[in-house]
Amino acid sequence: MRRRRKAMAEINVVPYIDVTFVLLIIFMITTPLLNLGVEVSLPESNASTITIETEPVIINIDEAGNFFLSIGGEFEAIDEEQLSIKLQAFIRANKDIPILIGADRKVDYGRAYEAMVVAQQAGAKKVGLISDPVPMENK
Repeated sequence: MRRRRKAMAEINVVPYIDVTFVLLIIFMITTPLLNLGVEVSLPESNASTITIETEPVIINIDEAGNFFLSIGGEFEAIDEEQLSIKLQAFIRANKDIPILIGADRKVDYGRAYEAMVVAQQAGAKKVGLISDPVPMENK
């Protein structure tokens, strides 16, 4: 008489562990290579610091006049049309979301003004400018 083999009801997780380990290594190698910021030389001012309860939308303008958008993290390069579309989406989700604009000190004032106009046309109620505080030795 032959005995029937019983079906094995265990899941072999070794391949899943291998895949997870490979993905972990890939992310560990690529994360430091990401460009996490935009180099902007902000003007200095004696303006008082404001406190904001919600995470602001930040628009940076680099020395070449390119727009970069960030909401709580990485900056992404963006053109003026896409900036308007994304700002409208953010403002639809939260009507009181603050928008801060930081422009390199070498950028033409008109380029920073364009960012303010795009933000206001998108429906922003709170639009502000970012500056670096004046160092203590200059006060």
